[in-house]
Amino acid sequence: MAGLADSSAAASARFSLRRLAPLLVLLAGLAAALWSGAGDYLTPAALQAWSADLKSAATHPAGPAVFVLVYAGAAAISLPGAAFLTLAGGYIFGAWLGTLWSAIGATAGATLLFLAARSGLGEPLRGRCGPWIARLEAGFRRQAASYLLLLRLVPLVPFFIVNLVPAFLGVKLATFVWTTALGILPGGFAYSYVGAQFETIVARGEALTLASVLSAELIAGLAGLAAFAALPIAWRWWRLRHGPGLPDAAP
Repeated sequence: MAGLADSSAAASARFSLRRLAPLLVLLAGLAAALWSGAGDYLTPAALQAWSADLKSAATHPAGPAVFVLVYAGAAAISLPGAAFLTLAGGYIFGAWLGTLWSAIGATAGATLLFLAARSGLGEPLRGRCGPWIARLEAGFRRQAASYLLLLRLVPLVPFFIVNLVPAFLGVKLATFVWTTALGILPGGFAYSYVGAQFETIVARGEALTLASVLSAELIAGLAGLAAFAALPIAWRWWRLRHGPGLPDAAP
């Protein structure tokens, strides 16, 4: 029995083409997108140039589905500038629907990358790294929801990194999906709202940039939400240092 267990552990720690295939497909997609210049379309100038065509997508029955698929693909391959699609979504569908379709697309794409990384690299790496990775996993997973919400609400860490790290640390799929969907909503609405004002901004002769989204009010709001998400982490740290007899905070 011990021999079978050792054999099973060795198999789970083995890198293979079958495991890596989904991740390699995503990397190939990123290379193809960069080679084709797809990133050139993720700019305010491109939005203005294609504004009439994009606006027609709002009334087309397949418009939302196509937008979600494009956003999911861009997020899955970690295409630079993919966040600009949220601005485009606001322009095409309005602030509320733009937020909804962008959140669905971004969450779907992030989940695809998470699953590809977990299957291709996460399990083999955990099998090779030994006990220390298990301890790191246990510490992260105890408050995975708080950590992930904090990382989503405070966009200081690139989106694709927040998709990859949980895959290496054994975060549950359900936890990853709901924290991603919820955590990107506040910032996503801000981007969509600015996108919905695109024509007004252009008419005033102002430039539409991603930096214009980061108003003082938005930063303050995100900071408040991030502080709320960090409360369980802070409580656990305080309990471990000052109150070992107290119960853990709710996950």
